[in-house]
Amino acid sequence: MCVLVLLASQWGTNAAAKNPEEPETAIPVGSDMDFLDHDKFGPFWLGAEANSILQVNPSFPSTYNGHNSFGVQPWDKTRPWSAQQVPRGQAEARISGLATVFTAYQPTRTTELILDPEVAVGGGLSTALGVAGYTNLDVVRNPALSHLPYIGRVEVHQLIPLSSEWEPNEDRGPISSFRMVPRHRLELRAGKMSTADIFDINPVGSDSHMQFMNWTVDNNGAYDYAADTRGYTYGAVVEYQGPRLEARFGLMLMPKVANGLVLDWNIGKNRAENLEVEIKYSRRSDWRGTLRLLGYLNHAAMGSYAKAINDAEGLGLAPDITASRQNGRLKGGFGINEFQELGPSFRVFFRIGWNDGQNESFAYTEVDNTFAIGGDVRGTHWRRPDDRVGVAFVSNGISTVHADYLRHGGIGFLLGDGPGCDPDPITGKNICGPVAGSYLTYARETIVEQYYNFHVWWGAFLAEDVQLVANPGYNSDRGPVWVFSVRGHLEF
Repeated sequence: MCVLVLLASQWGTNAAAKNPEEPETAIPVGSDMDFLDHDKFGPFWLGAEANSILQVNPSFPSTYNGHNSFGVQPWDKTRPWSAQQVPRGQAEARISGLATVFTAYQPTRTTELILDPEVAVGGGLSTALGVAGYTNLDVVRNPALSHLPYIGRVEVHQLIPLSSEWEPNEDRGPISSFRMVPRHRLELRAGKMSTADIFDINPVGSDSHMQFMNWTVDNNGAYDYAADTRGYTYGAVVEYQGPRLEARFGLMLMPKVANGLVLDWNIGKNRAENLEVEIKYSRRSDWRGTLRLLGYLNHAAMGSYAKAINDAEGLGLAPDITASRQNGRLKGGFGINEFQELGPSFRVFFRIGWNDGQNESFAYTEVDNTFAIGGDVRGTHWRRPDDRVGVAFVSNGISTVHADYLRHGGIGFLLGDGPGCDPDPITGKNICGPVAGSYLTYARETIVEQYYNFHVWWGAFLAEDVQLVANPGYNSDRGPVWVFSVRGHLEF
């Protein structure tokens, strides 16, 4: 929030750089609306954005709580598990802030160098634990990380023309600042990047700063894409781009441990391979559509759910996925991503995702299969053409063995509603469960989200957002949970 306030103090200075006689309607509908004119920087791209989200959840029904349950404050390991039970999920309010500076330089017509420093402050509800479809994509998944600035992206972006015809870059922005691009081309990228910048993009559901906020609405929840805990990795991507068809392949580094900050450079055993084909159709200006087909295969030092359960069986212990980790374990999955315009104001999307769910959720979230559908409407009909209102529904699930692991008290890097365990003072064996014989009843986690994004002036936006989460953490004994949000966004 402090970052948002500091950047807001520069509002008048940046706005004054624009022509004061230029009417606001001169900004084309659907274009980037911000405080800076990026065409004035020559071969340089300079921009920034600041995003701050306040979220509140009232208390909610909870028969019992586990170690990583939503609505439970950070765990105090010095106290017995049974002494930390509360009759309901706790009410809470948290605020997050994320600010990024975007810089790029084009030494040639076909080469771009990208450097983006970033800072993340604040935190999320329940320290980002207890819900697979978490409610704020800006939140760092490890609250113990420093709030000091860090480098998000360091990339070399190279175009290789395959045709002599050049055209305006429809996707011009911080990660592709070229004004003109060849109609048919190869694009090569290498360096530190976000896998989600390039794969599984959807114009309706990919931007938590201007659209939905939920992890599994803005991304395919079953796509365990390579990333450290801040959402970045090192890798290389090669793309073919044309007017009707695109195809891309990326080789990325996986983290050394689940949700870890340190990446694994042992690419002979551990890596992520991503392949996506994009088909564009309905080329009318107000009826465009895109189908994206994604496949991925992760190689990482993942634990096996089945082995963790078998190793703990008969010992009176909760299974521990970290004890079964082994280099080179595989997780494969696919995604289907559809976007469709329905006239000048209405857009819809859906995603389907699946992974095998046999080995540990490692980089994104604990989802093994998902279905999401939603849409947005531009405010043209109520004379607010730069506003948008959106609604989405998502249903997340996990594999049978993943559910068994959590049911027996296992803990993942996000979830853990299973029975907690305390050592018996006489036998030393663990006694599990808040009540003898109580185990969780797992059900699909379903989420409905609605937002209204209000364009205040040039690069300033405010939004309200409401999310209803049923069966948080796949636990039918908890929830539903209401989450109410207010977002402030500045675009430079």
